[in-house]
Amino acid sequence: MLSIQDLTYRVGGRTLLEKASLSIGAGQRVGLVGPNGIGKSTLFKLIAKELVADSGEINLIKNATVGWVRQDLPEDDTPLIDVVLAADTERAALLLEAETVEDPDRMGYIFTRLEEISAYDAPARAATILAGLGFDKVAQARPISDFSGGWRMRVALAATLFRQPNLLMLDEPTNHLDFEAMVWLENYLMRYSETLLIISHDRDILNKTVTHILHMEDQKLHAYTGTYDEFERRRAERMMNQQALHEKQMRQKAHMQKFVDRFGATASKARQAQSRLKAIAKMDIVDAVMAERVTAFVFPEPEELRSPLITLDRVDAGYETGKPILKKLDLRIDMDDRIALLGANGNGKSTLVKLLSGRLAPLAGEIHQSGKLKVGYFAQFQTDELDVDRTPYQIMQESMLTAAEPKVRAALGRFGFDKDKADTKVGALSGGEKARLLFCQMSYHAPHIMLLDEPTNHLDIDAREALMQALNNYTGAVILVSHDPHLVENVADRLWLVADGTCVSFDDDLDAYRKLVVQQRRREREGARDEARKQKKAKKSKSPEQQLAALEAALQEVTVRRDAVENELVVCSTSGDVKQLTQLDRTYAQLQKEVEAAEQALESFMASL
Repeated sequence: MLSIQDLTYRVGGRTLLEKASLSIGAGQRVGLVGPNGIGKSTLFKLIAKELVADSGEINLIKNATVGWVRQDLPEDDTPLIDVVLAADTERAALLLEAETVEDPDRMGYIFTRLEEISAYDAPARAATILAGLGFDKVAQARPISDFSGGWRMRVALAATLFRQPNLLMLDEPTNHLDFEAMVWLENYLMRYSETLLIISHDRDILNKTVTHILHMEDQKLHAYTGTYDEFERRRAERMMNQQALHEKQMRQKAHMQKFVDRFGATASKARQAQSRLKAIAKMDIVDAVMAERVTAFVFPEPEELRSPLITLDRVDAGYETGKPILKKLDLRIDMDDRIALLGANGNGKSTLVKLLSGRLAPLAGEIHQSGKLKVGYFAQFQTDELDVDRTPYQIMQESMLTAAEPKVRAALGRFGFDKDKADTKVGALSGGEKARLLFCQMSYHAPHIMLLDEPTNHLDIDAREALMQALNNYTGAVILVSHDPHLVENVADRLWLVADGTCVSFDDDLDAYRKLVVQQRRREREGARDEARKQKKAKKSKSPEQQLAALEAALQEVTVRRDAVENELVVCSTSGDVKQLTQLDRTYAQLQKEVEAAEQALESFMASL
């Protein structure tokens, strides 16, 4: 499927790949791993020909279709379902040509080809993918301009999956997904029959979906067979063998050097000493195993407080009076609690975290907490709010107020910031380094409870392991929102389910919740199919006169709406409001398409009578 020979790529004077080679066979499922910043996403861009290598070759099999998640989605009134359908460019082109083609032979080819690619089943398939990624039927009909960046990335992912390329490349596909959507994606990828190349820092999804690991290290690509856990074990064995050989060689070198130092000036031994010097110079010293630098997170120990730390009594939470997102919450958090929040995006997990942090006041009910309680709050969006022109030292100095410089630098040092990094502007830091700065800022005052909302989004696998260990060493309470099941399973000992407008204890494990999500999605799909069958049956049961009347009414309704927008355009054209004019123009174009579709449906029906 894909072969790379002697690939070299440099950027900004830095070499990311140096004569790297690999071969991926058709149908293989490969996980691409390595530390943040090593060049994994760059390799994807080279394969997709968005970047040009300095030297070497990248070859794909003939007629290969490469699919990877793009960010150039439209920002107009196109419904989500149409955005996804448009990703199949062949289908879209054939359907468009079918409207005007006159040559009978060409028409025959078009309809045969549409049948071959299952073009008429495409809307149902697109709807299923969107539903799996968290978009219900109503959301699928909404314009893409209604959705924020994270949700648009889900649409882009849906469009890529819909294409069914024979080389599917996914770069951190779970970053914008909640746990429920991630479970659906895992199952989808496990069934995917074509070649898969995935970058992920989620060891669970790598263990479940890939059969090979490609490790980027030392500007090369090292292939391993098996899951991520198997790769980690084999690599550790290789490194230990390498270390043992290095130590043996270093002992041999030291022995020869000792002889040279002792007898180098002795005439009778001079020739032997020179011989040993030459041997030392020629020795192929195996590189020592240098453990990849993984910053150990160290959270300060909080003072002991009597439990409960926080109790909620019949609390309603939300952002508008009279419109609570969560109702009648009766919850208790103790000093030794490790709780993970489950539930789909939009159910209120972040709302609950903001409520517990004190950033959101209750709409009803009472919250009781210890007077000495200190709360640490980490939210994923905060990395985007850091002042890019300031340094970590300046940010921590402001947070720590009167603390002396050594104390500020010591706090930063516990999260891997040496003097150089502490004095580097935030704009030059990686996403993982910004996250570590937030952890430092959040925890320097030794909070009794830490509220973590998606803390691993910018961390690679090794940094996630370091965070997990730090949380397990921390003696305060932890409330965790994360789509990383490995972190949840190894940190949390209780699960709360946020769903149906409230939060209750989920008295089972994560595997049971995973099965529950799969069952719910299956029921939703079956319900959608039943509804489609009912609508189809109802449509067939109508008399020709009723069907004709319904089609005429639909055409009239959309024509009235289009004409109304056309009148608004005329009025707006004299007002000089460019923004409103642009929006109306988009709306008019969409309605015009709907009018044409309604006219075509009416004409087709009348021709069939």
